[in-house]
Amino acid sequence: MIDIHIFLKNISDQFDETDPASIALETEFKVLDDYSSLTALNIISMIDDEYDVILKGEDIRSSNTIQDLYNIVNSKV
Repeated sequence: MIDIHIFLKNISDQFDETDPASIALETEFKVLDDYSSLTALNIISMIDDEYDVILKGEDIRSSNTIQDLYNIVNSKV
């Protein structure tokens, strides 16, 4: 099982202009001001590097919150 706190930090590191303290599991990451398609690619790359899990575009599209991403990644570990 993936450490949820480390996962949250790794995700928050992908958002350069968002205060990490404002990012929580229930955060809807796609509505953050600095979310873009490049951020989505960075998230996919980070998850591949850190957790050896390949996310697809559909995984990102079907996720609304960071918790959703965590659940997907955790199910593939």
